[in-house]
Amino acid sequence: MKYQFKFLALLCALFLVIGCGGETAPPATGGDGGDSDLEENTGEMEDPGEEEASLEESDGTIKIGILHSLSGTMAISEVSLKDAVELAVEEINAAGGVLGRQVETVAVDPASDWDLFAEKAKDLILTEKVAVTFGCWTSVSRKSVLPVFEENNALLFYPVQYEGEEQSLNVFYTAATPNQQLIPAAEFMRGEDGGSCKKFYLLGTDYVFPRTANKVLKAYLKSEGVPDENIIEEYTPFHHQDYQTIVGKIKEFAASGDACVLSTINGDSNVPFYKEFANQGLTSTDCPIMAFSVAEDELRAMDVPPLVGHLAAWNYYQSIDTPENAKFVQAFKDKFGEDRVTDDPIEAAYFGVYVWAAAVEKANSLAVDNVRDAVYGLEFDAPGGKKQMHASNQHTLKPVYIGEIRADGQFDIVNASDGLVSPDSYSAYLWPDGDFPAPTGGPK
Repeated sequence: MKYQFKFLALLCALFLVIGCGGETAPPATGGDGGDSDLEENTGEMEDPGEEEASLEESDGTIKIGILHSLSGTMAISEVSLKDAVELAVEEINAAGGVLGRQVETVAVDPASDWDLFAEKAKDLILTEKVAVTFGCWTSVSRKSVLPVFEENNALLFYPVQYEGEEQSLNVFYTAATPNQQLIPAAEFMRGEDGGSCKKFYLLGTDYVFPRTANKVLKAYLKSEGVPDENIIEEYTPFHHQDYQTIVGKIKEFAASGDACVLSTINGDSNVPFYKEFANQGLTSTDCPIMAFSVAEDELRAMDVPPLVGHLAAWNYYQSIDTPENAKFVQAFKDKFGEDRVTDDPIEAAYFGVYVWAAAVEKANSLAVDNVRDAVYGLEFDAPGGKKQMHASNQHTLKPVYIGEIRADGQFDIVNASDGLVSPDSYSAYLWPDGDFPAPTGGPK
């Protein structure tokens, strides 16, 4: 069924919510399944808790939290996500706010310290009493804050591609799951357009996302008959700088001419890795790198010409040629500087604010349980095109694109999915029987 509604007539027309729908209700037990119809919203809302009621009764601003590292090794990526949230809030306020009230951001700096993420999240929820939080990049930071959001039945919008294997009723995941990034990328590299690769060097930063992502990738590759000796797996710590030995091993591994690197290196370590790759004379022709954490924003800090031809898998690129995306890109540059760029996590952080705002308007409530229900099935126009929130599993239906690095630091889209790809919160390669764990969190 469909609910048709219009949300916030923005003067810049960057983002128009056009409707919402859903085929299934949130599952009572494990997995992405469930085939019952989503009950139509009759306007009757659950009684919010005392904290939520105080938000409803206030005539002041609506406070939202921003939980991104503004210093430390992840600042290279996360500062721009704070900026994206602030741009969306500025536009929403200019169009009249949410429920007739202005939105106020409360930004904190966890400083790339995973334990500090949990402390800052607790401050936002319990001291600042924010209605929702937008934040985290690494999976270790998200795992650190997850108990805080679940214990307090608070809401987090998480805007970065990740390893899956999680479904919390207190998190909406607006970026890719493995079947929307990792698997399509590996399929592309095995195909003729990707070089018909037969050998895969899985290189990542040593934490949750790369290790679980590579577990999914290895399961996929083995299911396709790739032998163990054609798969190498290696990890480096955060902020690792010396890649001379590793690139030497990659060079030897790729001497046969049929190898690629599947990279889950995160943060500022990407700069020395790509630099050493070029220093040792390796090119995208010799051994293409398919990256899962390098986008336009990271390329601003790199010497790009030697990287031309290397690849990345995302669900959005700045180079998407539509009037809506051009307006978004220009608005971002106008606010933060002409040298700035947009990328996939930036778009996901940006439209996440609009999804939350649309759900609040639809529910006519700030209560977390009401907003959660209103998010399910939302269809909307994001800068990169149409997307939809899944009807039950907290994730987002998105297109999948393979991009090739250009000399100007942008990407040429060389492969695209046929429409939106539905997200799997748990990988079928790790759960072949489909018996997924039950969602965690939610109302107490």
